[in-house]
Amino acid sequence: MRFWWVNQKQTYQHEVPGGYLWSPKRKSNGAHNPFYEYMREVSPGDIVFSFADGAIKAIGIVQSHGYTSPKPAAFGAAGAYWDQIGWRVDVQFRELKAAIRPSQAMDRLAPLLPKRYAPLLPDGRGLQSVYLTALSDNFAHALADMIGHEAHVLIRGLRVAESLESPTGVGQVAWEEHQIAEISRDHRLPETTRQAIVLARRGQGLFKRRVLQIETHCRLTGVDRIEHLRASHCKPWRDADNQERLDGENGLLLTPDADHLFDAGFLSFENNGDVMVSPVAHIPSLQKMGLDPTAFGNIGRFSEGQCRYLDHHRENVFLKARLSG
Repeated sequence: MRFWWVNQKQTYQHEVPGGYLWSPKRKSNGAHNPFYEYMREVSPGDIVFSFADGAIKAIGIVQSHGYTSPKPAAFGAAGAYWDQIGWRVDVQFRELKAAIRPSQAMDRLAPLLPKRYAPLLPDGRGLQSVYLTALSDNFAHALADMIGHEAHVLIRGLRVAESLESPTGVGQVAWEEHQIAEISRDHRLPETTRQAIVLARRGQGLFKRRVLQIETHCRLTGVDRIEHLRASHCKPWRDADNQERLDGENGLLLTPDADHLFDAGFLSFENNGDVMVSPVAHIPSLQKMGLDPTAFGNIGRFSEGQCRYLDHHRENVFLKARLSG
């Protein structure tokens, strides 16, 4: 379990009742933002303290890893912002009976503020340039002591199992369904091409045939029976253009379990064939799937085209937990 702080001055009224966090993927100038990158570090069962209007007003239990999703419709006048794609994390929030103001206890909290990416100024005012940031255990427990019983119940994990029962990835599904609808309406494309692009979403059809011209088996498991393999996109279908969606070099043949782990960012590959396992992956679960990280060897180099797509996967899909420390 990790602890997080989210500044929600402008989005509290949407995100807390809606049960999610949402951020852009990058700044408007295309640069990385550490507070958006943190959206890819959170894990189910983590605790989020929601800060708005100068107070901690809610606590949430994270229910999903970060995933691609359009800007929520609630943020605008009408309709989802389909051209603005960011990170979404599903969270089960509980609004506090009595909000607490950190500014009233900065003599205790200030020494515990993170050395980098602190969410508060020394006087207790929130930093609006900070969206989501990590908290130390000491700082989180100090906040919990200020809140009292409600917080301690959550942090002891008494409701984690309940929270994990909820479905996740709703925003991502909506985004992909929107993309399919857009393709279906695009009559500039021949009907056969539209069908091939839609089938490629599930790793089938023309895309799979093109991957088969490059790959012959699952490199992780050795399975070579085509009916047991999926053609998995390195640059995800939802992030790719139509040409990339059908490019065989944008694909690997993987068994269903390996495909799930690769698509979710728990596994990736170096260009030389070394297997990368995310630090947030649950190793016992991988082992039960027959994918034991301790047994992974080098699986062989990839083509130049595959390497370009794998660069995207490592940068944008693989869960690195790169900001921890």
